[in-house]
Amino acid sequence: MESTARAICEFKFSGSAEQRGAFSGHGAAFGNVDSYGDVIQPGAFSAWLSDVKSGRQPWPAMLSQHGGMLLTSDDMTPVGVWTDIAEDAKGLAVHGQLAETPRGTELATLLTMKPRPAIDGMSIGYIAKEWEPRSKPEDPRRKLKRIDVMEISLVTFPANRSARITNAKDSIRDFEHALVDRLGLSAREAKRAASAAWPALARQEDQSAELEQLAERLRRNIALARQPIY
Repeated sequence: MESTARAICEFKFSGSAEQRGAFSGHGAAFGNVDSYGDVIQPGAFSAWLSDVKSGRQPWPAMLSQHGGMLLTSDDMTPVGVWTDIAEDAKGLAVHGQLAETPRGTELATLLTMKPRPAIDGMSIGYIAKEWEPRSKPEDPRRKLKRIDVMEISLVTFPANRSARITNAKDSIRDFEHALVDRLGLSAREAKRAASAAWPALARQEDQSAELEQLAERLRRNIALARQPIY
């Protein structure tokens, strides 16, 4: 069972994550040798991605720790969905959304812990379709030239240290708390402000500048609204 499963679907680990929902990063990286002795070549995902985007193949599942070792129905239940996948110069770039389920919420908590995430790895479970074997002792075990990805997992120990989650967006509830703490809004004021601003902010890839601009506008508006009327 174990050897058959490994022949069908191999696992690669990468790494890093955050948030109460959305996050992004790299599920696999090009050009560096992982702990299994393999290296993924640029373009290895292109044929598979074309099939996925056209509907000829299903989107990969989002799992935790590759479903664990027991492979029970609970272990294999997805913890969210991948909302976008693409190749870039670094590797397999992914954007995901965790589910509002017990396991999805648990992962969101682990990914947003301070002073550092408790879990920050990603990994792919894949079928190697085409590769170049080692020809010299110093070469990688295999140069993977074509890969079909079955699932992408959040993991504790990545095999490929260059595959990381690089961005995790705060939830709207965290944004509300920030408005209360930083701007002195009441909970009701923060809820109304967050509801109005969050849809636009959630679409931004880098929210830091947008948040600062919004905070400054809110400071001015609150100061004007709280001035006494004579």
